[in-house]
This record gives sequence, C-alpha cells and structure tokens, in this order.
Amino acid sequence: MKMSKKSGCPGRRAPLNPRPVTKGMTVDQVIESSMFSFNAGTFRKACELFAGHMAKENVRIGVSLSGALVPAGIGRSCLIPLIKEGLIDWLVSTGANLYHDLHYVLGYEFCEGHAAADDGKLREKGIIRIYDIFMNYDALLDTDNFVRETLRREAKNITGPCSSADIHAILGREIIKIKPELKDESLLAVAYEAGVPVHTSSPADSSIGMNIAALMLDDRPIPMDTHCDINEVTSYVYDIKKQGGKSAVLLLGGGSPKNFVLQTEPHIQEVLGLSEEGHDYFIQFTDARPDTGGLSGATPSEAVSWGKIDPTALSKTIVSYGDCSLMMPFFTSYILNRSKTRTGSRLLEKRESLVSQLKGDYRKIGSFRKQKN
Repeated sequence: MKMSKKSGCPGRRAPLNPRPVTKGMTVDQVIESSMFSFNAGTFRKACELFAGHMAKENVRIGVSLSGALVPAGIGRSCLIPLIKEGLIDWLVSTGANLYHDLHYVLGYEFCEGHAAADDGKLREKGIIRIYDIFMNYDALLDTDNFVRETLRREAKNITGPCSSADIHAILGREIIKIKPELKDESLLAVAYEAGVPVHTSSPADSSIGMNIAALMLDDRPIPMDTHCDINEVTSYVYDIKKQGGKSAVLLLGGGSPKNFVLQTEPHIQEVLGLSEEGHDYFIQFTDARPDTGGLSGATPSEAVSWGKIDPTALSKTIVSYGDCSLMMPFFTSYILNRSKTRTGSRLLEKRESLVSQLKGDYRKIGSFRKQKN
C-alpha cells in the first residue's frame, strides 16, 4: 500500500514537536520541550509571556496573592527571589499571608502534617492546622504581641491617615532591626528593603487587622484608611501608563487581592474620568472556574467589559488552571533562568508624589473638573 505524504499542520500552525526529557535538563528546558497542550500549554505560554514581555524595564508588575501560599513556602521560595531580581514592583496580599510571614523570624516553623488529623486532639495539644501544615499555637500569640507592640511604639510617628503599605513597611523594618540575620527569610522585610509596597485589600479580615482593632480598645488607634490603598495602587498604574510604559498583573489565586489589583483601571477610567484603556499583560494561576460567576474565576475577556484589561491586549493574557503551590516554583525557576535582573522601581518611597500626580490630573482633566463645569 502506498503511503500518502505527510500534510503537516493546517494553516500556519506550528507543530508541537515534543522532545525527550533527558538527564540534566533545567526546568525551563523541560517546560519548553514538553509542555504544549491543555494546562501544560497555558502554563508554558504564561512563562514565556512573563519572561519575554512582562520582565522588560518599561513594564510595571503588580502581583496579587491569595490562599495560604506563605505557609506553603511560596513566599520564601518564589516571591522573595522575584523581588530581589526586580520582577515585582507592587504586591497585594491577603492579610493572613503577611501575618504568617512573621512567624519564622519570631522562632516558629511551619511543619509537615496531614489533612486527616484529629483536629480536636490538635487543639488540645496546641497545634493549628492549615490543611496538611501544622504549627504551634504559641506562634499566634507571640506574633500578635509583636504586631501590637511594634505598632503601639510606632503609632506616634504616624501623623495622618496611612495605607496598609505603611503598616507592612513598619513591620518589615522592625524585622530587619531585631533579626537582621533572618531578614532575607521574610517577605515583608525583603519587600521593605527593595522598596516594594505591600498592600492588603481587606486588612480587617486578618490577624494583623484584629491586633490593630485591639489597639483601638487600648486608646492607641492606628489611623489606617484603606481608601489610601486604593489611590496608591492606582497611582502606580497611572504613572507608568502616563510615561508610555505598560502595566502587567500576575494573579496568584483570586479573591479580593485579584480584584484590588485589577480595579485600578476602573478607578482611573470610570471614577476619576481619566483616559486609559486597561492593563496590558495578564497572567492568572487559579483553580477557580469561570462558570460560577465569581470574581476568582473571571476571565480576562470578561475583565475587558469592565475596562480592567485593554481589549487590544487580549492576546497577551493567559489563565492557567492548577494549584499555585505546585505551579509557582516551576514558574519562578523558568523566569529566573530566562529573564534579566531589573532595576527596582522602589514605589514605596514614591507613593506621595505618585498620588499627588494622580490627584492633580483628576482635578485638571478628570471627572472633578467636569463636575465643576
């Protein structure tokens, strides 16, 4: 029987061309040679998008962090190396992740446990559980005390309304002061040294927030106003776009941090009345489905309808489905191997001037001026 000639790929599609995985291959080589389809394919494309486009000097990168990723080790293993390489410019996290970041420098470890444990017995033994992670209950008490005493001492230096980034900077600076030998093990300390502002979208929904609430009962209130956070994170995006650069978002999970990162664009366009089109690059690692209607699983194309993503940039948006605790180590390894170290933008120290710029344009050319007219 005569064999027909191979027809190749239809149109101009490239062949998958998988290659054998061999001894000594690096993570980036494995990803590029064997991950082509389904969630492996979207993961590879996310790696390539970040290294090839988002890691450029004229791109400002915001990262959202949800789920118990710091207890799972992602803070120390992945986020800290990315910050040190200048590949994270600003960060929005759940308060819980930032609270858990403090345990290690206070002498406590997260330990391997198991999900089928008897939680009643764990409670009796003073052990808390995060799925299959165990930790000493005393870590909570000592961390609570550290937060309260640090903020009580620093309260006199907070002269007006502050954002959550100010609170986290105080904690990061205190870690460097009392445990300089461990400063590279703390996300908050590394971010503070690198000038990376760390925000939380719902500070009251965390132990740090509960300790700030306790200070109110001590008649030592901390004048934190999360509306300051809204304007600060928005100013980061507005500034880089005004300079002619691009804005990129890396979303680890979903929830409130995801929305807080993305709503910067509706704040610019819808509320402040300033001309903008949306974020330019979008990567999300998530296990949330889009068909339940929740924000966590909402797709980039849906975000276009809200003005969150530039409609012309949809080809530079990727959602890869999976567990962030599994995906991030491989993603980070790929990025570190394939990207150059960037100069950090040190937005922490520039917040006042950036918000001032945002305020000035809002009053001169935004909806404030239109309301006056």
